[in-house]
Amino acid sequence: MGKRDDLIAQYADDLKNKCGMTPDMDLLTKVTIGCGPSIYNADASTVAGSQKSELETVKNNFLVKKLGLTDSPELMDAINAAIETYGKSERNKYRAVFYYLLVKHFGKEAIYK
Repeated sequence: MGKRDDLIAQYADDLKNKCGMTPDMDLLTKVTIGCGPSIYNADASTVAGSQKSELETVKNNFLVKKLGLTDSPELMDAINAAIETYGKSERNKYRAVFYYLLVKHFGKEAIYK
């Protein structure tokens, strides 16, 4: 198994144990690949849930540009719901897991087919 496979297994573990859901491994793999090389960078691989600028970046670059959603207050509500699901006290919110939660929330799995 390569480094990416190890990370995907770690992300699946987070979804099971911290988010209480059984991951769709095919979708999780595609979301992880979509994150590109950021998953290998300690800082870029996580989402800082308490940083407003970081959450704006997630909203603009992922939800609006990647998923094609229209900017609205609902997007921030979804981001906050993902933070709640992952656990506010969880320091390491992996970007791939966070994006997976948002893809599921908006039912945008088809983008990764």
